[in-house]
Amino acid sequence: MSRTRVVVTGLGTTSPVGGDVPSTWDALVAGRSGIRTLTEDWAEELPVKIAGRAAVEPTEVLERVRARRLDRSSQFAMVAAIEAWRDSGLADAQERGELDGERTGVAMASGIGGVNTLLDNYDVLKEKGPRRVSPLAVPMLMPNAPAANISLLVGARAAVNTPVSACASGNEGIALAIDQIRLGRADIVVAGGTEAAIHPLPMAAFANMMALSKNPGDPTTVSRPWDTARDGFVLGEGAGVLVLESEEHARARGARIYAEVLGAGITADAHDIAQPDPAGRGGSRAIVRALHEAGIEPRDVAHVNAHATSTPQGDIAEGLMLHATLGAHATEVVVTSTKSMTGHLLGGAGALEAIATVLALHHRTSPPTINLDDQDPQVELDIATKARDLPLGDIAALNNSFGFGGANVAVVFGSV
Repeated sequence: MSRTRVVVTGLGTTSPVGGDVPSTWDALVAGRSGIRTLTEDWAEELPVKIAGRAAVEPTEVLERVRARRLDRSSQFAMVAAIEAWRDSGLADAQERGELDGERTGVAMASGIGGVNTLLDNYDVLKEKGPRRVSPLAVPMLMPNAPAANISLLVGARAAVNTPVSACASGNEGIALAIDQIRLGRADIVVAGGTEAAIHPLPMAAFANMMALSKNPGDPTTVSRPWDTARDGFVLGEGAGVLVLESEEHARARGARIYAEVLGAGITADAHDIAQPDPAGRGGSRAIVRALHEAGIEPRDVAHVNAHATSTPQGDIAEGLMLHATLGAHATEVVVTSTKSMTGHLLGGAGALEAIATVLALHHRTSPPTINLDDQDPQVELDIATKARDLPLGDIAALNNSFGFGGANVAVVFGSV
């Protein structure tokens, strides 16, 4: 594969803490939680009644007709993609007829897909019969619907892909985008992940498998990565989108560059369908591969946006991974988990956290991990509990994502 340099030129998101990139970043740096008590009637019957609802409803942003033709997961993806596309300056180029769609691709991930559309239409089928099922149900519920709709938005006629690797999906979309550009298949790839699974069935299923926190306290304090009182993750929703380009293409059009994407590593555990390898060996290999592809040493890493979901086993395993891959330098890296504020966006998590990682490099600031009152002694890391300055000069940052099925993805970004 070529050593084509890949850069980030556009960012877009809608999340539990903000409806766009500026509001999301401000909330993350300030340590504001987006976790709330659910107010829907169906939530009353669930053992878990909190989640990270999107701060801004996508129907407040999208045109009414467009929104009605999209599952909630695709609505989030479109909101984030529109922002990222405009932020990159490519929307203007497209309007001027200067965009080559043959060299533009999409890699938009989802862990679960259009679950709201699927389950809602099944309810209609049972209650009202097959003739009342929406004729748009399949194009709305299919996992590649977010990617397909983004391709229509930007006129992408290169590969339009949908990685589905549970909670590693969003980061895998970014890794796939790097490959597409370095293989010469595209100059531009709109990449990221989305998820909208705050629905009674997924929530009941996660709760019954003991994955969700059942802490009855203040919802804003329940997601607590690495804390001794952690007892599971909090479900979030939203999307993150990055516009990636070859550096040559970006500089030729005078684009603003946030960061460089240095490399990625993808591995699998082959250990358990839901639990991580307790020694973190699969994740460690993903980090090693990412560093190798990036061509950097552990000492070059100044910041880690960790996967750290607030589960008892997963948080410890990730700490072991960082020590195994960064060695003695592991305790000198500023580590954070923005899931303490956003909850866990499943297939959208890696992309939202990639945006936080890119902005941490861009602004030389690490967002904090909130709710860390008593750090687990088994996790020997320098975890930021308030916003922290990052070093000047050339530095790198690591974004980790791990998912059910043993999926592991690590992406390394570099400052510019």
